[in-house]
Amino acid sequence: MSEKKPPDWPAIEAEFRAGQLSNRMLGEKHGVGESLIRKKAKQGEWTKDLTDKVRQEVRTQLVRSAVRTSNASEREIIEQAGITGAEVVRTHRRDVRRASDLVGLLMGQLTSAAGIRADLEATVEELCKDDETGQREARLMKAISLPTHAGTIRDLSTALKNLVTLERQAHNLDELSSEETYEDRLARLMGAKE
Repeated sequence: MSEKKPPDWPAIEAEFRAGQLSNRMLGEKHGVGESLIRKKAKQGEWTKDLTDKVRQEVRTQLVRSAVRTSNASEREIIEQAGITGAEVVRTHRRDVRRASDLVGLLMGQLTSAAGIRADLEATVEELCKDDETGQREARLMKAISLPTHAGTIRDLSTALKNLVTLERQAHNLDELSSEETYEDRLARLMGAKE
């Protein structure tokens, strides 16, 4: 049986100070509990004082790689960043238009289904009259249910909102209004149910 290696606290401190990973993510990466990281950070008076510098360097590297030269002029860098940002916005506009069209289509289907609900239910009952378990009828009734369709519209709009927000943040098109890290924001948008 192999012995567990002790945590590499200098590496953990460096990554903590860089501010790119949440405490939970640091803990997972280094096999240490989040509470222990908080305790060590408090004892050692660690601060995430490099977060802004790291964020700025990431932006610089992204822009420089987009213009593919370290000797690019400020104007070339700004122009390339503008081109990239404009393309992101165009993509969002196209995606939002397609999603809006799909929501309109689904709303039309919901309106139609609501108007002929009794006929749909009768058709399902007729198709499933030989189904002894009732499972087939239950599945079909759920498929034509209004809450199922409304949930689809809600889920689609939520997913699109989250993806647009994350992509805009990844391209630095919006300023962060808080000290929330990218990982925290991603976790909040993608998984946290309120």
